[in-house]
Amino acid sequence: MPSSNPVQRLDDILENIDRIRRYTKGMDETSFENDIKTIDAVERCFQRIAEAALKLGDQFDEEYPMLDLPALRGFGSVLRHDYDSIQPVLLWGFVQKRLGPMEKMAQQEIQNLSGDLPLQ
Repeated sequence: MPSSNPVQRLDDILENIDRIRRYTKGMDETSFENDIKTIDAVERCFQRIAEAALKLGDQFDEEYPMLDLPALRGFGSVLRHDYDSIQPVLLWGFVQKRLGPMEKMAQQEIQNLSGDLPLQ
């Protein structure tokens, strides 16, 4: 069931993107792969991002096909159930390639949705 508050879910995505960036600041791929605490923290943040995407449902799938949001929602299941198959190099690739576009989408949609909210 899609969230009744998509702005909150999009904000959750942005918050966890920010955390991932803070956790990995100054790291390269090798230092990331050798830092189990950071790997665990990044995995958890991606799990939250995937859960927020799941709660958003498919409402942004067509507008942002390049983000492959269905795969992101599926990634949450992998993180929860097949955690032993997660390779740090793949997480690092997500950090490097997927956070920027996802952040732009979340920011844009918050702006769009906030413009639709009635004034209080």
